[in-house]
Amino acid sequence: MIEIKPLAQPASMKRRHWGIMFSFLVLVLAPLAAAAIYLWGVSSDQYVSRTGFTVRQEEGGSATELLGGLAQFAGGGGSSDSSILYEFIQSQEIVEAIDDRLDLVALYSEKWPEDPLFALWPSASIEDLLWYWRRLVRVSYDEGSGLVDVRVRGFSPEVARRVAQEIVAESQNMINEINAAARDDLIRYARADLAEAVSRLKTARQALTEFRTRTQIVDPEADIQGQMGVINNLQQQLAEALVEFDLLTGSSNPGDPRVTQAQRRIDVIRERLAVERQAFARGEVAGIGADYPTLISEYEGLIVDREYAEEAYRAALAALDIAREKASRQSRYLATYIRPTLAQSSEYPQRLVMFGLAALFLVMVWGILVLVYYSIRDRG
Repeated sequence: MIEIKPLAQPASMKRRHWGIMFSFLVLVLAPLAAAAIYLWGVSSDQYVSRTGFTVRQEEGGSATELLGGLAQFAGGGGSSDSSILYEFIQSQEIVEAIDDRLDLVALYSEKWPEDPLFALWPSASIEDLLWYWRRLVRVSYDEGSGLVDVRVRGFSPEVARRVAQEIVAESQNMINEINAAARDDLIRYARADLAEAVSRLKTARQALTEFRTRTQIVDPEADIQGQMGVINNLQQQLAEALVEFDLLTGSSNPGDPRVTQAQRRIDVIRERLAVERQAFARGEVAGIGADYPTLISEYEGLIVDREYAEEAYRAALAALDIAREKASRQSRYLATYIRPTLAQSSEYPQRLVMFGLAALFLVMVWGILVLVYYSIRDRG
């Protein structure tokens, strides 16, 4: 005998099924309907004004900058200026500056309370305004090219463009402040270097003057050459005196007064030559107590210090001229490659995108809750 089980009953809606359908209605369809009503019936159109700019640095140089290649030390580059503007546009400083001129709270709270999701409340503080600013102003920055792209939203095309124009103006002011600070630093450092070079040159010249005053020698090398000249001159006179003496002894009597005078002259020259040779061989300068090698070494050191100080002074003077020339012109400027545009149609809020994202999110949440319910039911 084979026992045959009875056939299954036809499927029918049960209580849990009605609960799941009701939860889908409450958690998915009702919020989606509310979102659709708000997006298409309540939310206000928002218009976008786009602008783009970058920071350019003046290229090329004048003839002064070619003097010894000093221009590379007289000013720095502006490679990070665009990144500074990128942070500045999102800062509280620019929000306060533009709010003082345009009254951003009044401009963006005109749709309150009709559109509380996208409008700003009238009693917003500066922190609230900064939070809202970062919602309506989108900034993108390309580090490779240094281009800054700004997209500003507003409830009217005119408001969006006015805010974008103010952003460009404040960015230009920031670049001007950077230029002014760079010029001040440039001239201040150049003047400080020049003052240090002048002080070093004065010290080197003073040391050389003290050496000459102490030794009574202008140039030790020239002094040595002078002493060698004296010895050579004495040797020449001695040779002439000997020749004259030989001529006299060969043509006159031994008791001739001229012979005695010639002999006396030879003895005096020999004594003077011996004294000069002894002084030169001893190597000490009279009244100084130092030998010539020591004096020459000290003198050459002072000369090197003076020449180095003179070169440093000329370089500092040229650097100051370059700094003044650079300070007389604006080395950085804001190049606007897209002027603030005036929109003709609204781009925000992106209703279809927001509705689709809301639907996806609600369906996912509802599905997760249903799976959790069935998991708990099966374990029970």
